[in-house]
Amino acid sequence: MDADRARELLAAERRRIEHELAGLGHEDDSEPADEYDAANLASDLYQDELDEGRADDLREQLAAVARAEERLAAGTYGLSIESGLPIPDERLEAVPTAELTAEEERARSEL
Repeated sequence: MDADRARELLAAERRRIEHELAGLGHEDDSEPADEYDAANLASDLYQDELDEGRADDLREQLAAVARAEERLAAGTYGLSIESGLPIPDERLEAVPTAELTAEEERARSEL
């Protein structure tokens, strides 16, 4: 894959992830909170846990972008980190942070 196209894809992926991270958190519904209402407390706790899990996933995705950017700088972007085989451009277009070929990814997930 052309390095300029890879940079473009990775920059777009970084922006998407950072935008999602910035949007996490409670949205004020303008209703006063009843701190003694168990349903409100449970709902808030559920949302907090859901947001934290999503934030963890997004931080992992950001780390994958950073690793891909490092591979791009090193000239190894588009090569499997496991085998060194080329990752098809179609896969990189769909998953710019791909570290493995689709076959290697499937084999890993079957373990």
